[in-house]
Amino acid sequence: MSASFTGADRARLVHEVVELVRAAHAEILRVYARPVEAQLKADQTPLTEADLASHRVLTEGLARLMPILPIVSEEGGLAPADVRASWPMYWLIDPLDGTKEFLARNGEFTVNVALVERGRPTLGVVGIPARDQLFVGDVVRHVARRLDGSGARDVQARRYAGTHPTVVASRRHGGEELAAALRRLEQEQGGCELREVGSALKLCLLAEGEADVYPRLAPTCEWDTAAAQAVLEAAGGGVFTLDGLPLVCNKDVIVNPSFVAVADPSVDWLRYFSPARSI
Repeated sequence: MSASFTGADRARLVHEVVELVRAAHAEILRVYARPVEAQLKADQTPLTEADLASHRVLTEGLARLMPILPIVSEEGGLAPADVRASWPMYWLIDPLDGTKEFLARNGEFTVNVALVERGRPTLGVVGIPARDQLFVGDVVRHVARRLDGSGARDVQARRYAGTHPTVVASRRHGGEELAAALRRLEQEQGGCELREVGSALKLCLLAEGEADVYPRLAPTCEWDTAAAQAVLEAAGGGVFTLDGLPLVCNKDVIVNPSFVAVADPSVDWLRYFSPARSI
C-alpha cells in the first residue's frame, strides 16, 4: 500500500487531516466555553464530552478519507494484538490529549492524529485548540510545519549549543528518578532551564527549536506520543527508548516504555536518563 503512496498523495492527506483536526478543535472549544463535568474511566483518567465529540469527528472523518485503514483511538476499542500485528498501516489518534489540562483550563491540551506505517509514525498532526495552532510532520517527505493565524512556517529542531540545555518535562509526572537525572545533567552541562508543559506540546517545543530534550520516565500510551513523534522526527529530532532504539507503535501492549525525546540526536542524552548508560 505505502509503495504507491506518493509525495503528492501525502501532501493531500496532510491537508485533509489538518481540516479534520480543525473540525475537532471547534467541537472541543464549544465544550470548553462552558462549565464541564468529567467522569472517570476504568484507568481513573478523566473523560469529558469534549473527548467524545472530538473522537466522533476524527473517526468518522478518517473513515471517509481512507475507508480501508483501521483506526485506533484512546476513546475507542483496541483490537487484539495479533489482529493489529497484521496491519501495515493504520490511524492512531488521541482525540483530546491532556484532559486534566482541559479541566484546569490552562490551554495545554492537544488533538493528536498519526498515520502509523509498519510500526513507525510517519505522518502526524498535533492541534492546539486554545491557540488555534497546529503542527504537522511528514517523516517521509521531511516536512515539518507550524500553522496558525499568521500562516504556515517550516520548523526545525535545533542543534545543541553545548551548554545549559532547555529541558521540557510533564506538568504532572516526574518523581525522584527524573529529579536525580536532571541533577546529573545540570552538574555536567553548567545548569539547565526546566519548562513544565502539558500534553504533546512538549515534543512540539523540541520540533520548533524551543527546547533540547524531553525525558519521559513515567507511563504514556502510543496515542499520546505518535503524532508529535512524527512532527519531531520530520523536524530532525528523535524519540528513543532508554536502550537507544527508536520508539515504535503497535506493540503487544500499547503502553510506551520510558523514553527520551531529543532535538539533536547526535548528542548522547541517554547517558543521563538510562541506568545502563549513566555517567
